[in-house]
Amino acid sequence: MIMTSLHLVLLLSIVLCSLVAGLLFGFAVVVMPGITKLQDREFLLSFKHMDGIIQNNQPLFILVWAGSIITLFSTLILGTLNLDGTELYLLWIASVLYLFGVQLPTFQFNIPLNNLLQSMDLQVLGESELSSLRDDFENHGIVGID
Repeated sequence: MIMTSLHLVLLLSIVLCSLVAGLLFGFAVVVMPGITKLQDREFLLSFKHMDGIIQNNQPLFILVWAGSIITLFSTLILGTLNLDGTELYLLWIASVLYLFGVQLPTFQFNIPLNNLLQSMDLQVLGESELSSLRDDFENHGIVGID
């Protein structure tokens, strides 16, 4: 079988989207339940520190997260030009699910919450403010990743 540019971009897109899904899964089932056991200030500080690594443009994170979006759009373009029928429909369905199920909630909910958290001086907030911020953070964030 000859590997076309569509095959290569599709394979890369699958790998990168899978890595993002694995990151979200790890946060949802290990990291967040683990730090949930912390007191409000420690919970918020620990998440703030983890998110700070991402916001400081951690290169592998950026490569994987942004790469998943770029390769997905590249795959959609090449797929639309080279596929038809069921293959094309499945490609579009999978892409829409990923974009609307992962990327849209991240940009719509998680990034604004994470930016708010980064702007807060958690050391000076009172217990009621910390509790309210944590409640907003836990109840409005999808998984708490940006």
